[in-house]
Amino acid sequence: MRIGTNLLALLTGVLILLLSATAALQQANQLSEQELKDGWKLLFDGESLKGWTVVGVDGSWVVEDGTLHCTGKGGGGMIYADGVYKNFELKLDFKVSPKGNSGVFLRVWDKNDPVQTGIEVQVLDSYGKESPTKHDCGAIYDIQAPSKNAVKPPGEWNTYHIIVRDHLIVVYLNGEKVNEVDLSRWTEAGRNPDGTPNKFRYAYNTMTRPGYIALQNHGNPIWYRNIKIKPLD
Repeated sequence: MRIGTNLLALLTGVLILLLSATAALQQANQLSEQELKDGWKLLFDGESLKGWTVVGVDGSWVVEDGTLHCTGKGGGGMIYADGVYKNFELKLDFKVSPKGNSGVFLRVWDKNDPVQTGIEVQVLDSYGKESPTKHDCGAIYDIQAPSKNAVKPPGEWNTYHIIVRDHLIVVYLNGEKVNEVDLSRWTEAGRNPDGTPNKFRYAYNTMTRPGYIALQNHGNPIWYRNIKIKPLD
């Protein structure tokens, strides 16, 4: 009788895990009723590249198992979401390959020069690094390092929640606030407020115009899903 009870408990546990996994899969790339009421909209439907424009070689971005997958083919380029946004909240999940490198670009106003005309939130396999830099995951690239290293190991899903409002950019990584930048403090091209150099030819206090949201192909396999936006204008 004890064996039967233990077996029943085991089967019940397995069933719960399967149901939970199925529910999680069903929720990917979907909006809840509350999100719809709050004004969120999906940028990626999980089934196609509809609503996106690839700048780069064919096959550099594909849909794979409900994810927007950067194959790394071509070693460069971007994929742009339709529409321009100035003030918004952006949420997405990402998964990196070992040593993987990518970026979430905000307010890109020139598709021919996204690095100089957009703001990059770094996506990188910097798991385990004790003192993250301006080039590690959670950084506003070359502008400000994250306050902590909250990225998970390669192969695990991470979640970004990025809030962009006028001069303020706030970044949450896996539920932890890792960056907050007041762009009005960046008054000089090529230089940060603390005197360190950056590579940008525009002062970052000017990076407040509406622009595109883009994801970067840096030559490494990267996966994105659950990409959603809530305009704040």
